[in-house]
Amino acid sequence: MLKGFKDFLMRGNVVDLAVAVVIGTAFTAIVTAFTTSLIKPLIASLGSTETKGLGFYIRSGKEDTYLDFSNVINAAINFAIVAAVVYFVLVLPIQKIQERRKRGEEAGPSEPTNVELLIEIRDLLAAQQQTTPAQNTAQDRRGPAI
Repeated sequence: MLKGFKDFLMRGNVVDLAVAVVIGTAFTAIVTAFTTSLIKPLIASLGSTETKGLGFYIRSGKEDTYLDFSNVINAAINFAIVAAVVYFVLVLPIQKIQERRKRGEEAGPSEPTNVELLIEIRDLLAAQQQTTPAQNTAQDRRGPAI
């Protein structure tokens, strides 16, 4: 029972699902806080004294729209950090464990090839055809076997 559960957990689908949950929830909040608190102020210091970061205003009709490039940079940094941590903490160790499990498995008996099967059939037919002459004559007197 435990072996089946272990095999279930080690399947690729379960690992992929776990990775997706980690990326989508808790770890994203930590990385977002890091980039918002540390990276975005550094980017803002390069662009201007405003806290909005690198960007500019677009005048459109009644309102001005602010395009903030620091948010895009923060999102890219978030993604890179999350992807790196998930890969090195979850995916890479699971791959190593699966490789070790595959190395420990013994190869089962190989399936016979078509040529080997044909040779075996030929030998069996030849063995059936080689009967003693006395058996052949007795069979001829009785007629064909049904």
